[in-house]
Formats: sequence, structure tokens, C-alpha cells
Amino acid sequence: MTGFASRVGLGVVLMATASAAGAQASLPPAAPIVRDLATIVQEEGLSESERPARELISGWKPRKVVVVGDGAPGRAEALQAAAPGIEVVTVRSSTEAVAHMADADGLINSCSPAVIKAARNLRWIQHMGAGIDPCIPSLRDRKDITLTNLQSVNSNALSDHVMAMTLAMMRGLDIYARQTRDGRLDRTAIPEGRMKQLRGQTMLVVGLGGIGTDVARKAHAFGMRVIATRNSGREGPDFVDYVGLADELPNLIAQADVVAMTAPLTPATTDLFNKAMFDRMKDGAIFLNIGRGGSVVQEDLVAALQSGKVGGAGLDVTDPEPLPAGHPLFTAPNVLLTPHIGGDTSGTPGGREESWVVVAENLRRYAAGERLYNLTDVARGY
Repeated sequence: MTGFASRVGLGVVLMATASAAGAQASLPPAAPIVRDLATIVQEEGLSESERPARELISGWKPRKVVVVGDGAPGRAEALQAAAPGIEVVTVRSSTEAVAHMADADGLINSCSPAVIKAARNLRWIQHMGAGIDPCIPSLRDRKDITLTNLQSVNSNALSDHVMAMTLAMMRGLDIYARQTRDGRLDRTAIPEGRMKQLRGQTMLVVGLGGIGTDVARKAHAFGMRVIATRNSGREGPDFVDYVGLADELPNLIAQADVVAMTAPLTPATTDLFNKAMFDRMKDGAIFLNIGRGGSVVQEDLVAALQSGKVGGAGLDVTDPEPLPAGHPLFTAPNVLLTPHIGGDTSGTPGGREESWVVVAENLRRYAAGERLYNLTDVARGY
């Protein structure tokens, strides 16, 4: 019997192994690490300009584009290959770029005032971020320069960051992280009512653009009810229960257990979150900001945290940046701070490559006079 049982057992193991091998063989192939352009455009909803570059850009006549590159192997060659009919000069810094700008009509990855000032014939800038506020001071009086950005391209990383902060704040991980560093754990240290599940909670997304939509999608997947504001209209995806206009924020904020600020910095959003706005929040609600620090009156947030009106804050952006040593936010209760790294994907193989995929395509389109992706409006601020 022992031998028979052993043979039976061996047969079961062999069949299980064969079954597992067959299951593995039938699995679909792994998705590519770097999405191609068509996938990025479809999944992130990149929009084209209404008019082609040859009509959109006054004095369009591409000859030379200067790129402040990241030094990745093959980057300069790939960008030149995208626009073989013009000169593409790749440098390592904005300081180095100044020397090449006198006859340049295009600029990628810099909004340095010195670089723009040195470019008398500049007609197009490709900004490598989503928020264009670093570019606005230099471009406010340069109506002859067209600006495109990378809105939505890194929205996945930024929305991950929002959800990571949401989970950390609603599960007390910020408190237990400090305790771990101090070599002690005390389960009674969590304030009453702090430990919550995401399911059934309401998240308000302020700024339902590309990033905000990704945040809303992921919050909905956790079982949260999602409401939002946007400046452009009331349209929104099915996973958002209600989309209000920007002026509805004071009323909507009272419904939210979590407020996620994802909107760009504009005159309308500067100092938007002040004492009056924090007073309208639910007692103990969580405030998150991955937009811009200038949208928050920092001292009012600190006071709301100290009083308990705001139950916790997760901030990837502050004003100023970086925060100076001794700033009250460092000692305010229930705060989780990160140094403006919400969109960083450097730890993911090929993480930054998707940005350069879009940049190379916009370079090709600029040189060919075609419609550009992610045209911005400097006067509007996004």
C-alpha cells in the first residue's frame, strides 16, 4: 500500500505540475514596459490642436530645435531621427542651451527665462511637465511662442501617489511610520475615528483633467464615491457621481471625506484653499495636494490641522519649495510630506521613456507642420 500510495501521490504531483505548466503557457504575454504612442494617446486621451502647426504658429519655419536632454543613451539620435529635415541640438542644461538659442525656433525641456530671452526667433516650446506655471512669467508677453506640455502623460504615477497618500492617511500609516523609526509601536496612538476603510467614503477631485480623472478612476475602484469639479463643463466619466463647475467647490467640499487637489495653478486657484474653505470641510476630513503649493494658504492649513478641523494632509507640493527647516508643516499633526516627486517614475524600467515618446512625436509634428499634442493656453494657465 505504501508503494501504491507513493505512486499515486507522485502521479498527482506530476499532473498538477503539468496543469500549472499548461496554465502558464496559456497566459497572455506580458504588456510592454513602455507603451507605444498610439496606446498613450488612447489611454491618456491626448488631444490635438485644432489647427496644424503651420497655421497655428506665426512665422512657422522650422530650422533648429534645442533640446535640454537627460543624457540617456541614444536620446539625441532618436530626437534627430524624428525630425530629419531640421537641426536638433541636444545639450545637458539650460545654461548650456543659451549659447545655441540665437538661431533656434524650437525649445524642448526648458522654460528658463535666460534661454527664452536669448532666442529671438523662438516659436515653439515643449514643456516636460503638466503644470505650465514655470513657463508663464517668460511667455506672458511672448504671444509669438506656442507652448505644449505633457498633460496626462504621467497621470498614472501622480494618481498612484494620491491613492498611496489616501491609504496612508486613512490607515494611520504616517503615525506608525514615525513609531517604527522611534523603535516602538502603540496601537492606541491613532486618534479616534482615524482608521477607516476606503469603501463608502467620498472623494472630491478638484480639477477633473487628465490627472484628476485617473485619480477618480482609482478611487472608484476602491469603492469610494467620487465627486469632482472642473472648469470646462459638467461632463465626466461614468465612475464620477457628480461633476460640478469650479464655483460649486464651496458646496461640494462639505460632502467629502477626502479632498484631492489636482488642478493647475491659475489666478482662480491661487490661495483657493484658505481658512474659509477649510472651515467648509467635514470635521476630520483628509486634504491632499499634488497640484501646486500656491493653491493653499499654508498657515491656514496648519491651523486647521492643529485644531483637528482637517484630520490629515498629504502634500506633494508646498509653497515655498523646498520647505525651509523649521517650517510649521513639519511639526503639524497628521501630515505626510513628499518633495514634489509624485510624477517620478525613475524606479520603473522605461518609466520616463513614455514622456520622450510623446515629445519625439510632437517634434516630428512641429517639423512637419502638423497638429500638435497638448496645446496650452498661457493666458488661461493650463
